[in-house]
Amino acid sequence: MPKRTDIHKIMVIGSGPIVIGQAAEFDYAGTQACLALREEGYEVVLANSNPATIMTDRAIADRIYMEPLTLEYVAKIIRHERPDAIVPGIGGQTGLNLAMQLEKKGILHECQVELLGTSCESIERAEDRELFKELCQSIGEPVIPSEITYSVEEAIKAANEIGYPVVLRPAFTLGGTGGGFAENERELVDIMKNALKLSPVHQVLVEKSVKGYKEIEFEVMRDATDRAITICGMENVDPVGVHTGDSIVVAPILTLNDHDFNMLRDSALKIEGGCNVQFALDPDSSQYYLIEVNPRVSRSSALASKASGYPIARVTAKIAVGMTLDEIKISESTANFEPALDYIVAKMPRFPFDKFASAANTLGTQMKATGEVMGIGRTLEECLLKSIRSLEIGVCHLYMAKFDHTPSEELLEYISRSPDDRIYAIAQLIRNGVSLDDIFEATKITKYFLEVMKNI
Repeated sequence: MPKRTDIHKIMVIGSGPIVIGQAAEFDYAGTQACLALREEGYEVVLANSNPATIMTDRAIADRIYMEPLTLEYVAKIIRHERPDAIVPGIGGQTGLNLAMQLEKKGILHECQVELLGTSCESIERAEDRELFKELCQSIGEPVIPSEITYSVEEAIKAANEIGYPVVLRPAFTLGGTGGGFAENERELVDIMKNALKLSPVHQVLVEKSVKGYKEIEFEVMRDATDRAITICGMENVDPVGVHTGDSIVVAPILTLNDHDFNMLRDSALKIEGGCNVQFALDPDSSQYYLIEVNPRVSRSSALASKASGYPIARVTAKIAVGMTLDEIKISESTANFEPALDYIVAKMPRFPFDKFASAANTLGTQMKATGEVMGIGRTLEECLLKSIRSLEIGVCHLYMAKFDHTPSEELLEYISRSPDDRIYAIAQLIRNGVSLDDIFEATKITKYFLEVMKNI
């Protein structure tokens, strides 16, 4: 199916300023998308409030608006520029939320602007926790027991029915903002008040905790003819409970057997659209749950793109204008292939705790990293060491001097809280002769990854 000729001017919404929990990966995607659309002959209008990005360079888009990313300003730009369409998924959660507001306020209808790539219904289904649950049930995918709540009282009632511990997930927020684990009612009330405030629709999902399960992700690409491929499978070193943006992530998936890998891959391919699909897998059985679907580029898309060499944002933008995978050229080939990795990639997050010394360095469902580095090599050991050196935190090996004289009992208690420097504390425990079984009990990190640390 050739590209659409009934649209000429396309608006791309950027992701705005870089803040903690929303790092700079969206600039990588936005720049790719703008260049891809111009390559196909479309006029590109870009709205992004952050001048410290490549996408706001004059060479990237035809018209650039450096204005606040609010409904009022974006509506003014649309009324002035009159684009034929908007690509919302490139600007991460900011782009999706703005697209939804523009749709609901009738501005897209008033200016005859079409949403490309991700429909309003798809955004609603993925982001609204109740609709997401219904979607999963309709395609026969297992979801964690949960209740949608709109008040503290409703949340307390739901948690009592589901049973503690629970995890709170506010709707339409990025990087797990406002969410967290609650072991009891007191913790639930504290988190819930903040979560309701931060969710634009004041909706919070109270969900049974599957903390300690393996976290697996797939990056899926699908075109209008329903042809779908998985670009990259990724495995979090940290189990469920640490946000994927704060975890060390490894590609390809290294510790699943063929049955579990194919089971999760088949499940990911059931989801409509180009997206990132996240699973929680019970390490002791093949029981899994669909945790989340992001119908947009995400930080995992940037990792998958760089790890596999497959330009996800570029292909996503071209699919949005009607092209199919076999029509999109990537170097000497077409986009209709699944990359095979004959090397290993490890992503490691960079935290700002050196600048915010008084902030709690315990990791949870709310992302705290401000960036990440990536090591590529033949073995995971090589990748981890390359990544550690790239972080520029004054550490060049799996060693931090501050843990030298800490007793093993204290270190075991420390790593159970998921601190940002857990990998170095684990290395010290291994040096102290503590068994990998004890470390596994404290962290629930898959034994294979602990063996890799032991090898180093």
